[in-house]
Amino acid sequence: MFIEPHIKGDKIGWIEVICGSMFSGKTEELIRRLKRAKIANLKVEIFKPAIDTRYDAQDVVSHDANAIASTPIENSQTILLLAQDVDVVGIDEAQFFDDEISEVCEKLALRGIRVIVAGLDMDYLGNPFGQMPNLLAKADYITKLHAICVVCGNIANISHRKTDQMGQVLLGEKDIYEPRCRKCHQIKP
Repeated sequence: MFIEPHIKGDKIGWIEVICGSMFSGKTEELIRRLKRAKIANLKVEIFKPAIDTRYDAQDVVSHDANAIASTPIENSQTILLLAQDVDVVGIDEAQFFDDEISEVCEKLALRGIRVIVAGLDMDYLGNPFGQMPNLLAKADYITKLHAICVVCGNIANISHRKTDQMGQVLLGEKDIYEPRCRKCHQIKP
């Protein structure tokens, strides 16, 4: 369970990372935390990579159709420019951002901002994805979520790709990916 630190005096920032496979509820959890921050009257800014237009070009949207307004951006440095005078920054699909994303999050935390990042920790082959390992190393709090394996019903930690298409980045939903456990990931579709 996540416990927010008690703040005395100067604002203290930190980095929270929500990770796991597709269909594990990462974006759902990100939206939940950001909505709670808004209820607390904190100033919140939310960002997502411009390439992620699966559900909406603008909003961050979960697979369950929960949504929150966001700003699509091309590179992580833009976050530093746009996140002025805020209390909380939310970042979805962090694995798609450039190599600077972990440093951007560190700079935001040093400004006294709570940074909540969600992303896939592994790609469809089960290898670390993008800058997520660096974000996990810098995180003050980590929440690892699991889906349910569609083959055997155990916990799933890999976003199994159902197509032969190669390349680490291939945007898709249930038509292209399904959650699988380690064992069932080895079984070809």
